[in-house]
Amino acid sequence: MSDNTVKVWDPFVRFFHWTLVAAFFIAYVTEDDLLGVHVWAGYWITGLLLMRLVWGFIGSRYARFSDFVHRPGEVMQYLKEELAGRARRYLGHNPAGGAMIIMLLVSLSVTVLSGLVVYGGEECAGPLAGWLCSGDKWMGEAGEEVHEFFANFTLVLVGVHVLGVVLASRLHGENLVAAMWHGRKASDRT
Repeated sequence: MSDNTVKVWDPFVRFFHWTLVAAFFIAYVTEDDLLGVHVWAGYWITGLLLMRLVWGFIGSRYARFSDFVHRPGEVMQYLKEELAGRARRYLGHNPAGGAMIIMLLVSLSVTVLSGLVVYGGEECAGPLAGWLCSGDKWMGEAGEEVHEFFANFTLVLVGVHVLGVVLASRLHGENLVAAMWHGRKASDRT
């Protein structure tokens, strides 16, 4: 790395990002066939989400929600400017990236919670089994519909996220994937 770079993504943010990618992929592809692996990947996602929630308040500057959560109007304005090829470069997450983070965190949280309902209601296992394991399986079945919808919705969000990363990388002439790997971005462009 050259001298004109600055550390943007701290080690926790990078660990969180890439571990979440792996855990979600594992959970998604093991859906029906390897329940034990699927469940453990879901527990990993749960732990990661809880840690990221805390880190969003006490973490480094660019990891904090206060740095990248913007009003909807600002997000829409940024998207218009990005599509026109004249969006401002942000050292941390841009407004669209910040909105995507929030949508992914919410969608993954609903996926995890509904997964726990399914696991407790249909498999009589997990932390909710004591409340949901009964003769009537309607809670588990309803949870399964929600779980499947939000798992697929999360996958769609991931696709939009990757597209946004590619567009922003091209627009600003920087490799955002590499930056999320090593944590540094050029400081001479703000």
